[in-house]
Parts: sequence; C-alpha cells; structure tokens
Amino acid sequence: MEEVFYLWRLAGGDLESVLKRAGMIKSRPPITLLPCFVLASGEWFGQKRDQSELLDNTVIVLSQEQLRNRLKHVGEAAYYPLLEDEKETLRGLPTSPSSGDLSQTATLPLVIREKDVEYQFHRIILYERLLQGYPFKKAHIWREARIDTPPLYRAQVWAALLEVEGDITARYDSIDKETASPTDRQIEVDIPRCHQYHELLSSPEAHHKFKRILKAWVISHPEYVYWQGLDSLCAPFLALNFNNEALAFACLDAFIPKYLNKFFLKDNSPVIQEYLAVFSHLIAYHDPVLSNHLDNIGFIPDLYAIPWFLTMYAHVFPLHKIVHLWDTLLLGNSSFPLCIGVAILHQLRDQLLAFGFNDCILLFSDMPEIDIERCVQDSIKIFCSTPKSTTFRQHARPSKRNSRTDIRPNVSYYSRDYNEQPVNDLSKDSVTIEELKVDKCPRISAEDLIELGELTGPSVTRSPTKKSQNSKPKLLVLDIRSPEEFKRGTVPGGINIPFQSAFNADGTLASAQVAQTLTNHRLQVKVVVGSTVKMMSDFANNLVSLGCFHVCTLHRGIDVLRSTGLLTVPPADI
Repeated sequence: MEEVFYLWRLAGGDLESVLKRAGMIKSRPPITLLPCFVLASGEWFGQKRDQSELLDNTVIVLSQEQLRNRLKHVGEAAYYPLLEDEKETLRGLPTSPSSGDLSQTATLPLVIREKDVEYQFHRIILYERLLQGYPFKKAHIWREARIDTPPLYRAQVWAALLEVEGDITARYDSIDKETASPTDRQIEVDIPRCHQYHELLSSPEAHHKFKRILKAWVISHPEYVYWQGLDSLCAPFLALNFNNEALAFACLDAFIPKYLNKFFLKDNSPVIQEYLAVFSHLIAYHDPVLSNHLDNIGFIPDLYAIPWFLTMYAHVFPLHKIVHLWDTLLLGNSSFPLCIGVAILHQLRDQLLAFGFNDCILLFSDMPEIDIERCVQDSIKIFCSTPKSTTFRQHARPSKRNSRTDIRPNVSYYSRDYNEQPVNDLSKDSVTIEELKVDKCPRISAEDLIELGELTGPSVTRSPTKKSQNSKPKLLVLDIRSPEEFKRGTVPGGINIPFQSAFNADGTLASAQVAQTLTNHRLQVKVVVGSTVKMMSDFANNLVSLGCFHVCTLHRGIDVLRSTGLLTVPPADI
C-alpha cells in the first residue's frame, strides 16, 4: 500500500486537493478557530472544534486511473524481477513505450529520475525484493545503490549500507534516555536550531525524538562527549526514520565510527588536525594553483572546513541535498568526505582565486549554492584518481574484520579503507602532525607506487585500480638523489633531478628539459623519491609552489624499496 501511494503521488495525485473536494479540509481564518471560553478541565465554549482535529472514519477512494495509465505498458514480469543474475544493471531493465528506454532515463539528472513514475516503479520493485533478502543480497544492494537509491526505500538502504543488523530495538530500549545528564542543557539548546526550516524536524515531537536519540548515543559511548554538530549528524537519520527511533539511532551509531572515528573525544584536537592536514594535502595534490592562493592569503581549512567534516556536511547543506550527497557518501570509505570537500572548492574555484582573505571568509560564512549532483560526480573522479595511501590517517577506524569476508564490490570508488587492508613492510604508517603540516603534498606508500607504476612487486596490493595490459604507466618517478646514488640503483623508469641543482634562486626549475618533462606528464602522479624525508618534502613543496599537479613523496624514501628487488641500474644515457 505504501508503494502504491508513493507512485500515485508521483503520477500527479494530490491528497490535499482530494480531501478539499470531499469537504474534509475547509479553509477558515485562524482567528475564527479560537475558543471564547476555556475551563481548567480543557473544555471550551463558543466555537465548534475544527473537524480536522477530530478522528474521522470517513473513507475517501483515491482514483488510480492516472497511475494505471502511466504503468499500463509495464509487463507482468516486471512486477517480480529475477535476481539470479547479480551482474544485471539498470541498463538491463525492460523498456516501455510509455517512457522510452529506461537506460536513457538512467542518464538523466537524479532529481528527474526521482520524479519519473515508471523508473521509480522498477527501482521500487527491485529494491523491495533485495531488502527482503538482506543480508544475503547485501552485495547486490551495494551494486544497485551505485546507480541510485529510491527515496521510498532510502532509510532501509542506508541501514543496509551501514550494515545495521541484530535486535536494534532491544538495544535502544535498554538505554536510559530519561535520567538527567550534564549534556541535556546543550542538547536542548542545539536541537531547535537544527534544520529549523524543515517542517517535520522543527516540530515538538521531532525535538523530543532528537533528544532521546542524542542522549542514547552519548550514554552508550562513555568514552565520547557531546559536541555541537552531533545533532546535525542525527538529522538525516531521524528525518528518514521518524517513526522508528531505534533504526535512526542504530544508523547514527554505525555512521560515526566509520566516518568520524574519535572525532567526539573530549580532546579531539589531534584527530581534527590530522584530518585537516590530509585535506590540505589533497587540495595541493589536485589543484596546486588554488592551494597556493589559499595559503598565500592565509585562508586555511581550519577556518572553514571543521563544520564540514564534523557534521559530514549536514550542517552546511539543506536536508534535500544531504540525502543525495549521503547516498554516495555511504558507498565510499572514510576518506571520501575529503574528496567531497575538494569537489566543493573546485566548484567555487573561480571565485576563490579572485577573492582575498576577507572575501573568502564572507563566502563561507553562508555556504553558497552548490550543485550537489556535480559535486558527487566530481568527488567520485577525485577519489578514483587519488592513491589510497595518500589519505591514510592513523585515527581512522582500524580493521574490524578479515578482508576475505567483505563482499563489497572491489572497485576504487567503493573500496575498503586503507586501514582495513593487510599490513606489510611496504605499507604506510603513521606520521606526526608536525611532519604533516610541514608537507604541502601527501605521501604515497611503496605498494601504491608499485601498483601505479605497474612494477613487479609483492603479490599483496591495496590499490583497487584495474590494470590493462597495454596501459601507460600512471606515474612519473622523480629521483632527487645525486647522480652517483642514482646510478647505483633507482626505480625503473625514474628520471634523475638532483635536488641541489634542480631550482634557481627564485624557485623556478633550473632545467628547461625538466620543466618540459613535467608539463608533458602534467596529469600523471609524480612521486618524489630520495634518501631523506626533508629533502623529498622540500623538493615536492617547491613543485607544488610552481603549480605542478599530482605531486607526492615516497613514504620512508628510497630505502623502503631495497628489499623488493625492484631497484635497477639505469641506462648510461639517462
């Protein structure tokens, strides 16, 4: 019944108009509804109660003719799709004369797809069956969610993506949400300000539910404290599960450790500082020109990005944009929010490059209009073009299970966190905050270098990127050691640019040939390899200052590769 009513509304049904025509809703000036006399018992005199406030058993039949006309060309088989072929994608859905090929509909903007009756019909039927088969159809749900998520089942799909399982109601009911606590006052202050434009979330009942869910989370996690922004994180889950507090709580409880691990510690400064440092590195990696400009005017991420990440953008975007953003966010790992931040800056790039410090502050004081669908697509591209190890954070959630049990699709966009991968001698480990702040660009692990360079190395790799047999190398290795050290062994294909003679006094490259080489490899990953961390960092920072894209340094330097047998003696003419 819920599905039919949803499709009926998409087909043009207007319940309020139907009730008005039936005389169930009558418009009256509000002043005429006020009682003339009210007793302490609640009885009133002088006015009749408004009929809309009273229980009415009248049955109104909604005409389904318009919906039937929209779906009359749909075949019987579409009402019970087969799920055996889990490789089937949306492009394999049947076509219909009423709306054309559904594969063409799939290419339309998301807001249009969500209003298309036949498209939503097929998606609802499919998701209904998949959700009935959860958790056995978990992998299939992940694949379909990569296409889109129907609004009707968004709450259940999000719960599946967050792997919410077990008796969530019993757990929620067992938490004491009524006893007064020190955080009650702050929660009561924050809730009325949270998405107050939203009719449902601004209601007294929503405020009551907000408080119960937030208190339940704080009480169930004594190691954490309540920080402003937790209410914004809760808002999307409560809006989708308004009549199911337990599920809203369970989703919030699964969301925070995945994307905001340790963010709600009493002393969360090291966690946030590391996150912002990695974000700064990503900006420099993908857009060094913008990064240089923001650094020069002193507009650092600390001034604008903390509310972004602490609330996963739920504080800065309206709810109708957040649900579309989180549809994709929930498919990515914990580094995906960083890519969203870079995508937002990319949309505002022209303005930011033209603005000074004060103008940038004003721009972000009230988030400007952002095209969310474009932001999502840009985020995916940024994520897929970023080596996984460059977003490594020591405070990210550690592995909670064996990777063999993970049934999610093994593609870069939906891959596991770097922290969840097997660790070996070539893996990237923690870096101090001080070192991160000195670097302008990220560090890449030796295993990512081997993977991207398509070198022969250990069988254990983390990069999800598929390699084609005839593909070009995805990186350019810049060996900045002295010519003598370079000749004793380097990474295959690496070029020697001795650090001591690489730059002029004004910071420009001393060799025109080197400058041309970097220009020719503009979009390739440039890995700076050397003997010392400081030398690699200084060299890479200079390249970023010159506007070189995709610059990173090799974590732990050239020495980490000596045990791999990959280092080779270069030809004499190099």
